Amino acid sequence: MSSSQHPVAYRLERQVGGATKLLATVMGLPLVDGIFPAMVLAGALSSPVGIIQVGLLVFGGSATVAVILAEMDGSPREQATSVLAVGVVLIAIAGIEAAFAPTIASALKMETFERFAALVIAAIAAKTASARIGEVLPSPGIIIGFGLLASLQPSGFEVKAIEATQILPAVAAAGTGVAFALAIALTSPWLRGIVDIDRFRFGSAVALGVLPLSILGFAPGRAPLAVLAVTSMLALDPGEHVPDDLDDAHADASADAPAEPAPADGTAVTDGGENAELTEGEDSSAAYGYPGEEDGDERRPWL
Repeated sequence: MSSSQHPVAYRLERQVGGATKLLATVMGLPLVDGIFPAMVLAGALSSPVGIIQVGLLVFGGSATVAVILAEMDGSPREQATSVLAVGVVLIAIAGIEAAFAPTIASALKMETFERFAALVIAAIAAKTASARIGEVLPSPGIIIGFGLLASLQPSGFEVKAIEATQILPAVAAAGTGVAFALAIALTSPWLRGIVDIDRFRFGSAVALGVLPLSILGFAPGRAPLAVLAVTSMLALDPGEHVPDDLDDAHADASADAPAEPAPADGTAVTDGGENAELTEGEDSSAAYGYPGEEDGDERRPWL
């Protein structure tokens, strides 16, 4: 049930190969293509709810879940080790990018850049929901590049001092995504049997699409987190999960059951009944309750 052809993860898998490399690429992609810096500059990390939303939707989205459940092998401890190895680097780079974000913001017209930041998140949500749509839309890096050009104002450029208050929210957001991935890895044997990844993928795409609306003020700030919570509940499908011990017991019972012998004369075995078998030369109409008169009268059923 947990196998899935996630549009983003599937495209990256063909390029990088290897479950750990694929996980590092999926979780580190927001740092490379400009999505996370755009979130920092747009003020998406200004509240604890915003930090959690960015961490869960940007770093720990459905692509991360798909890679861990459908691609990674090994025990939960081995998977957790791989997640932590990726997470340490992820958190460090997120802190570095956040440290230089205020300096970059001084050279931008933030009202314009926030609209492009919202647009790139909406594009990522569309790519997550449908691979066909993802082939049509431009890449996030191109959208961010146009956003930088449209909002650039070099006259206001100023080197800002690095402060801990700039770095901590970014580190907390990345840490939230790593903690989410770690929880998925530790519970992967159980989640593989009850999670429908495609259903979770579509729901998380909807939640990610609501995030830019909350950034622009068109939706409540907690709306993406609420959508993600509902999506997680709907993605659980324990009714289709059959315990392994029940499968083994059913297989043993089927193996021990004696085979029903076939009749020696080659006649078909029926479910019994007074007229179950026909002898050679017997009239089929009589066998099925349609006897005729001996005087040659027309045969008719008994009423």
